[in-house]
Amino acid sequence: MKKIMLIILVAVISIMGAVACSSSSTGGTGSSKTFTVGFDQDFPPMGFVGDDGEFTGFDLELAAEVAKRLNLELKLQPIAWDAKDKELESKNIDCIWNGFTINGREDDYTWTEPYLKNNQVFVVQADSGIKTMDDLAGKSVIVQVDSSAEKALEALPDLVDSFGEYITAANYNAALMDLESGGVDVVAMDEVVAIYQNEKRGEIFTILEETLAPEEYGVGFLLGNEELRDKVQKTLEEMAADGTMAEISKKWFDDDITTIGK
Repeated sequence: MKKIMLIILVAVISIMGAVACSSSSTGGTGSSKTFTVGFDQDFPPMGFVGDDGEFTGFDLELAAEVAKRLNLELKLQPIAWDAKDKELESKNIDCIWNGFTINGREDDYTWTEPYLKNNQVFVVQADSGIKTMDDLAGKSVIVQVDSSAEKALEALPDLVDSFGEYITAANYNAALMDLESGGVDVVAMDEVVAIYQNEKRGEIFTILEETLAPEEYGVGFLLGNEELRDKVQKTLEEMAADGTMAEISKKWFDDDITTIGK
């Protein structure tokens, strides 16, 4: 009798284990109930630490709404931008969502459709006298390491060679602080972020009209993770159709600058 009870007990435990495994085998990083978003916490207004000490930003609000509609628990994971690939490959995060440029990375990730257009631009002090890209000759120029601006400049070696100094910063907050203090002459960066930062700092900078490169933002997943990408893409389309995406955009940019469904 004891032998029969033991066999039944083992069978019950096996069934429970199988059910538990099946309930956590899809979705995010090993669990269908979580959605872990990797982001640069020093990249306002896309993702950053707010005055209350909490993570906030346009992209993070989009991610929160997506997670809510997919019935997933959102986990916000700040990452070092130059370590983003390792974070994704090790499955510490499910996606990279933080002003993440598709252009030039098309084959490196599984992407959603673009949801925002952007330009890489040059930012200078308002009284610098720098008006065009020709005026950058001999100037000190700074970019965020492993950023889209850095990649765009790689395609323009003659321009880079004309710089007096070309350096990188860990993030754009540090780069803009260097610009404001006079430590550098120019910051090459995302226009969306530059406009936001300039407004917050009292319009002390000028954004050159000549753009470095046009680009589009998307949500990047580990190459081949089409299942989760498709879920997020469908949800973004639903948010665009019902006006939620436009509402979030207007909150952060005073206008609907999103591109899905347009």
